[in-house]
Amino acid sequence: MEKCLLGKSDLAVSRIALGCMSLGTDQRKAQEIIQTALDAGINYFDTADLYDYGVNEQIVGKALAPVRDQVIIVTKVGNRWHDDKNGWYWDASKTYIKEAVKQSLQRLGTDYIDLYQLHGGTMEDRIDETIEAFEELVEEGIIRYYGISSIRPTVIKAYAERSNIVSCMMQYSILDRRPEEEAFPLLEKHGISVVARGPLARGLLSDALLNKASESVKQNGYVNYRYQELKELLPLLKEKLTTGRGMTAASLQFVLAQPVVAACVVGASSVGQLVENVRALEQPALTEEELHFIRKLTKSNGYEQHRLCEKTR
Repeated sequence: MEKCLLGKSDLAVSRIALGCMSLGTDQRKAQEIIQTALDAGINYFDTADLYDYGVNEQIVGKALAPVRDQVIIVTKVGNRWHDDKNGWYWDASKTYIKEAVKQSLQRLGTDYIDLYQLHGGTMEDRIDETIEAFEELVEEGIIRYYGISSIRPTVIKAYAERSNIVSCMMQYSILDRRPEEEAFPLLEKHGISVVARGPLARGLLSDALLNKASESVKQNGYVNYRYQELKELLPLLKEKLTTGRGMTAASLQFVLAQPVVAACVVGASSVGQLVENVRALEQPALTEEELHFIRKLTKSNGYEQHRLCEKTR
């Protein structure tokens, strides 16, 4: 699988990354999915201390232990579980980050983390203190690089200008083009790569299309689209883009066509689902005409929210 450097780091990441949140807690099943990813050339594995109360990190670490020096393990920090595990709260303090990383290392069964991401961020945080924590972890050799996972323009701007982040993980797809106008140019200017999550828009941009629409989508729509708009838009996209390729392929290739995007994070709860996503890269690339059609037909609204201090993952 094609790889590219993540920001200004020396991390050569596969264009498709495995989002491990949906692996579940069955080690055998998760091992099978992860092995399929490895066989396909995927080397980027994304987890977080929040997922399944840390069990996800344990599963990922155990599965990747035999190939630890060949893979890039990415985890996140900032969302802190209550003692009774009934919900979590935000903590981006230096003290917590430096304590939480020790617990992640133990669960992952490794002595270093390739990419450590702040799992959100607000302008109310003591950002310089948070950056200091990550910088010290780099100096200590505990993490190789750090990044953020955020869609909040003010937070992205602060870290792009004041820190040494190499990546910003954010939601981006044909149905969510909000980052294009504001975030992408800023990140590209600072040599920071985007890691795109949600490229298939909860399955709406997979080959299943509206068959994947949840009750929430049917009632509330998706991002800037009402459900009725999706019913009109998705068939048009399918008709134009699926000659010689599937909709899943077209959706992933649209995201990866952005120069600032280094990788797409795709989740998989089964081997079949992962194989479908990997095969997308083997299908014909989108032409300039098709890319223009997508941009003309879909919305590129900027961010109207997430500009103050509410938390986001």
